[in-house]
Amino acid sequence: MYRKHGILGSLWRHAVLLVFVVFALFPILWVISASFNPANTLVGQGLIPPNPSLDNYREVFTSEQYPIALWIKNSVVIGLITSTLVVIMTSFAAYAFSRFRFKGRRTGLFASLLIQVFPQMLAAVSIYLLVLSIGRLIPALGLNTHAGLIMVYLGGAMGVNAWLMKGYLDTIPTSLEESAMIDGASPFQAFYMIILPLARPILAVVFMLQFIGTYSELILASVLISSTEKYTLAVGLQLFIQDQYASRWGVFAAASVLGALPIVLLFLFLQKHLVTGLTSGAVKG
Repeated sequence: MYRKHGILGSLWRHAVLLVFVVFALFPILWVISASFNPANTLVGQGLIPPNPSLDNYREVFTSEQYPIALWIKNSVVIGLITSTLVVIMTSFAAYAFSRFRFKGRRTGLFASLLIQVFPQMLAAVSIYLLVLSIGRLIPALGLNTHAGLIMVYLGGAMGVNAWLMKGYLDTIPTSLEESAMIDGASPFQAFYMIILPLARPILAVVFMLQFIGTYSELILASVLISSTEKYTLAVGLQLFIQDQYASRWGVFAAASVLGALPIVLLFLFLQKHLVTGLTSGAVKG
């Protein structure tokens, strides 16, 4: 009797898991199928296109009006630069909050987290005017520049990332740094040669989360970038849904599939660090 209930319980759990898997995979499979559908329409679209074709993918790389390949490149470059700078800045901030005791430390931690509660898009007008003013002094950081967009992204990336990395650094014993300094290492050498290698999992997590957020961001990029050749993928793809949505659905789906590849590849490259980085920081805060 017990074995029968155990089998029924196992089947029930597997059935629920299967439902969630199907629910998660169906939209992905549907978009992939639409990308191979040469009809370029939503009418009659299913999981298996009637006449599969690579026409939509060819248009992605050959269209002069919609340079989707260039938009993907812009998004990848902006995402990589922003994520790298965020990891560097956050590692210094988190190390200071984790190891040093100074006046205003607790207030600074909560203030950075409180500011993060309000998304940057709420201050889109202020950010636009600020970047406009900066551009008058330093044109390379002004409107319609990737550098200006990266600068804005960096300004809103410290709060949660600093908290996340601080929690992980708190789990690393301070005795390791003390031993290194006894052997003659400077505080920076102890941080760079001892702490950072041990914190590689959380660095990978912060890099991955920031890359995803930057890569898919739309509001600020559409406000600050105006030239078609400088669009990010998210901004460029909205052109496909402004008018004649159904007639360009296949190209839209193909661009979406290709646009997802950088995130998938980055996840596969960093996956061995992600689980450790996400769980270890919760041990001690």
